[in-house]
Amino acid sequence: MAESFGVDARRYDQARPGYPDALVAGIVAGSPGPDVLDVGCGTGIAARQFQAAGCAVLGVEPDARMADFARSRGLQVEVAAFESWQPAGRTFDAVIAAQSWHWVDPVAGAVKAARVLRPRGRLAIFGHVYEPPAEVAEPFAAAYRRAAPDSPLNGRPARRPLDLYQAAYVKFADKFRETEQFNDPEQWRFDWEQSYTRDQWLDLLPTTGGLTQLRPDQLAEVLDAVGDAIDALGGRFTMNYTTLAATAVRAGTS
Repeated sequence: MAESFGVDARRYDQARPGYPDALVAGIVAGSPGPDVLDVGCGTGIAARQFQAAGCAVLGVEPDARMADFARSRGLQVEVAAFESWQPAGRTFDAVIAAQSWHWVDPVAGAVKAARVLRPRGRLAIFGHVYEPPAEVAEPFAAAYRRAAPDSPLNGRPARRPLDLYQAAYVKFADKFRETEQFNDPEQWRFDWEQSYTRDQWLDLLPTTGGLTQLRPDQLAEVLDAVGDAIDALGGRFTMNYTTLAATAVRAGTS
């Protein structure tokens, strides 16, 4: 599934939200320099934010379609899975992974990140947890069950509890700690909201996991149900977002 997101890279880039400015600023301020490696950079949504903050960013991305789009937006990208990517002696002040670390082997990934980080360099993985109102989430879940009854994603609740994601980020941090190459990891959290119109949300939904693999008729059934639900709310709703991060500084002195 990791390489299914490149089906429509342009839509992915246009519809997916960026990351809180305070998160980017915190990572930049806590890193010893401006050189950033973006693991699973996708279309470069996070990378462009770091570039805007004055960083020089190299992306590593397993999906060539996503990499091509990121390059078209001015990002240098090498196509590879992080575990097999060859740094060729290069090192970085920060290694970031925006909404992508769950595709990386957590042990091998943490060890490799430590290897390519300079002393006092920062590893930061982060991602969004979003919670639509029940009036939108429940029709979506019901339509998905009808359209794709055999999907393994059907066991999920309509509204996924934040504490499950927080526990996942605690586990990520534990893997950093187990390498014995990082100082004590930190957990960061940013809460924010974003308003969506019907069309904006229906543009974003096909870029999410599970929907990228549906047949056109299955996807249409899901989008019709969600569109009707948003229409019943007046054509617009507010999404609650929480951006979680696990971050740690590589042990050592510069």
